[in-house]
Amino acid sequence: MKSLFEKAKTASAPLFAAAALTLAATTGAQAAGASEPVHVAIQVDESDPVKMTMALNNVKNIHRYYAEQGEEVDIEVVTFGPGVTMLRKDLSPVGAQIAHMSETIDHLSFSACANTIAAVEKTTGKPVELLPEAQVVPSGVVRLMELQEQGYSYLRP
Repeated sequence: MKSLFEKAKTASAPLFAAAALTLAATTGAQAAGASEPVHVAIQVDESDPVKMTMALNNVKNIHRYYAEQGEEVDIEVVTFGPGVTMLRKDLSPVGAQIAHMSETIDHLSFSACANTIAAVEKTTGKPVELLPEAQVVPSGVVRLMELQEQGYSYLRP
């Protein structure tokens, strides 16, 4: 007759084997380069063309670095307050750069704050037209919070 210890040892053997196989598969996938993409959120909240250009240079540098590593990177530029100027069709000093980058860099997006847009429209009495690359989010600040909760790194040039 088997002791209680021997019964427990025999019963737990399949569990240990399954855990070892799971660990080996996970480690093997990581070693083979099957990693999660990197995620970066870049904040633009100023209408300063130098800051906008710096943000776009950050996008290029981040993209180039991870492309050279053979890794995928998701980049979202989030604008709010005066930073929405970056994505305005009539005022953006970097509109041509944004168009070019959107065509050449995969997994790049630009978000404009709906709260800011509504405030500008109320003040000016005119609709705000955005660049075609821009998507509207309810709140730029909340969008940044959501992205950080999803594991995005945060950058403010």
